[in-house]
Amino acid sequence: MLPLSENIASVPQSATMAMNNRSKEMIAKGIDVISLAVGEPDFNTPAHITKAAIDALNRGETHYSPSRGIVELTKAIADKLNNDNHIPVTQKQVLCTSGAKDAIRITMMACLNPGDEVIILNPAWVSYDPCVKIARGTPVHHPLNENFQVDESLFEKITDKTKMIIVNSPSNPTGSVLERSSLRILADACIDHDLYCLSDEIYEKLIYGKEHVSIGSLPDMAERTITVNGFSKAYAMTGWRLGYLAAPEGVISYADKVMQHSVGNVNTFVMWGGVAALTGDQTCVESMRKEFEQRKKYVIGRLAGMGLKTAPADGAFYAFINCGGDDNATANLWLDKAHVAATPGFAFGAPGWIRISYAASMERLEEALNRIESVL
Repeated sequence: MLPLSENIASVPQSATMAMNNRSKEMIAKGIDVISLAVGEPDFNTPAHITKAAIDALNRGETHYSPSRGIVELTKAIADKLNNDNHIPVTQKQVLCTSGAKDAIRITMMACLNPGDEVIILNPAWVSYDPCVKIARGTPVHHPLNENFQVDESLFEKITDKTKMIIVNSPSNPTGSVLERSSLRILADACIDHDLYCLSDEIYEKLIYGKEHVSIGSLPDMAERTITVNGFSKAYAMTGWRLGYLAAPEGVISYADKVMQHSVGNVNTFVMWGGVAALTGDQTCVESMRKEFEQRKKYVIGRLAGMGLKTAPADGAFYAFINCGGDDNATANLWLDKAHVAATPGFAFGAPGWIRISYAASMERLEEALNRIESVL
């Protein structure tokens, strides 16, 4: 057999998906597994968004669209970024993608040359590293400090090969939110060393008692920031696969080439759902955020009662738990003995930690924590 890609061979399988797949195998055997491994809201997509997509289907919105997205959606995204995030972008600086993950992949393909280094702040979402490798870049991991913030040690990782820094706030997996002081250090690094910044803001609407600041809104950062976002988390649209990136026009033109020669364009009638999400009543977003906040308080309180320390859970819907030992062994113990699926921290570059999602009903969360406590 002919050899396959050595580049893809270097990309690991997703530990999150591996744990989720294993839990589903157990469920298929009749075992009552509570899966807290995957970050997916348990709410249905709000009705007005679903209706907009159905209406689009009924009026025949089933054909190819412009590769950057329908103009109604690119305008809604540009308006949202200008008004909510204070990022000065035009409609021509927006590209719609098949989910935020695809926006990250496309960005890497558009920006990186072989050997270009991308700094990833650990703990980090599992797919940043593979997206860099698939684009033949080189991931360089740098740990956040003990408060899950950025400090001046970041500058030690910058070399003449560094091209980009990835920022994720609120964070998956930690739930922490970067303070303005951290963002200022990141901005200074990008400006001083002429770097791009990819800012993944998919959890921006799920924040509790903190302020979300888009790094692209800081002085001199708009021309070097690629802002990535989507609809999966805030609007419970995970299966819709709709995201976007906003960037300087040079980056967008290259990203558009990647889109044209891969997907072509995002699913047309899905984009009409995105228009309804951004331009419609936002009460649904706040309602889900409040429910997640109540779950967070319960979960963090229960874990503290068990003597388990967690990262600051100021955003997203994750509890990042210091398990004080082998995270992979602990995660498998919880699955085998407690029938609760969680994701080991090594997947996020944080051995000794475990991530659980509280995007589940209070009833299931209570049962899951009872089971974990019994194992402990």
